[in-house]
Order: sequence, then structure tokens, then C-alpha cells
Amino acid sequence: MISFKEIPDEDKPRERLIREGAMSLSNEELLMILLKTGTKKYSVKEIAISVLSSCGKISELRNFSFNQLLKIDGIGRVKATEIIAMIELGRRVNRNVQEEDILSFSDPLIIVQYFNEIYRNVNQEEFYCVYLNQKKKYIAKKRLFVGTVNYSVVHPREIFKEAYLLSASFIICVHNHPSGDPTPSKEDIVMTEKLKKLGEIHAIYLVDHLIIGKDIYYSFYENGSI
Repeated sequence: MISFKEIPDEDKPRERLIREGAMSLSNEELLMILLKTGTKKYSVKEIAISVLSSCGKISELRNFSFNQLLKIDGIGRVKATEIIAMIELGRRVNRNVQEEDILSFSDPLIIVQYFNEIYRNVNQEEFYCVYLNQKKKYIAKKRLFVGTVNYSVVHPREIFKEAYLLSASFIICVHNHPSGDPTPSKEDIVMTEKLKKLGEIHAIYLVDHLIIGKDIYYSFYENGSI
């Protein structure tokens, strides 16, 4: 195998990208640009090959955790964080709906579309809260709980603590059903009723609780439960 040092300067990935465009580069070459340098033991080319071999196909790289990356020859903490950051940036760039698009909720489908992108390829329940000001304008979103495949254990005190810290007046709760069926469970119904009542006590009102399935969603508001 030709080492990185043996590649003529004009044929190295960075120079080829500038000259021919990113589309002309292989996955290995794009990774080499991202990784920048090798280590004392491995060249940058060898590390890129190891990464691709470990994930089997490039699309699987998006599912690698920080600790999984550390197990690959030549990948340390710095390179692992760079790869994770690259994957997340790619996700955000490719979202059809960006965070700034949910500043206004004149179209309720916008938030559903936004979270459809977030939950794509997520195989366990994740519970988010979207916090709004007095005019129902977006302040922030927080991922508060990550559960098992079937159920997230949600603590209302954490939801309202964040609301107080953000000076929020309204909240929208969102979580996913990895099964693809957004039909609310008994626990979902009980939790929604509890949050609604607590919101009235705290004057931080629950606008909606959305359950995201596969290309379909359930809204407690639209179904008359809030």
C-alpha cells in the first residue's frame, strides 16, 4: 500500500478537492482531510482505512459512539471528537427544517418536521421540551430524558426547572416511539395530564405533547386532550 508521504503533493486529497471539487474524492480521501494527520504508529491514510473498515459502509459511521471510535487503531480522543462533530454537523446541514425555522409556530407541522429529522435513525425513546416565551416564540429546546426502546422515565421537576431557568411561559413536549407507531401509551397519557395540571399551577402552560412515529405523529392538542 502506498503511504501518504509517497503520494505526490498535487494528488493529495486537499489539493484534489481544491482543484476538482469534493465530489471527486473517495470516502477514504475525505476522511484523510478531516483527520489531518496520522500518529507515530499509523499514517493518516491507514487511519482512514481503519475507520472505513470498522464501520463496514460509510452510512454506518453516523451510529458510532465516541467510545466505539476510540477502539479504532489510530483514533484518539481528539480525532474521535472531530469525527462526532463532523457527523452531527452533517445531520444539521441536511435537515429540511432548521432550528431557526421553529421560531414561530404558525404552522404546527414545522415542529413535527424538525423532530422527524432529529429522530431519524434513533432507536430509543428521547424526550425533548421546547420552551416558548409569553408570545409563544421559541427560546430553546432541551433533551431531558433518554429511555429504553419502549419508555422514557420523565421527571416533571426537570421540565419545569428548565422552564424557570429560561423564563419560559409555555412548553411543548416531544418524544418518539421507535416502533414507528405514535399511539400514546397509558404512561404517555398519565404523564401528559400530570404536566398539564402542573403547568396550570406554575403558570407555565403545556401547549402540546407530540409523539413522533415513522412518518406519522400524534398530537394531544389536536386530539382534544390538552
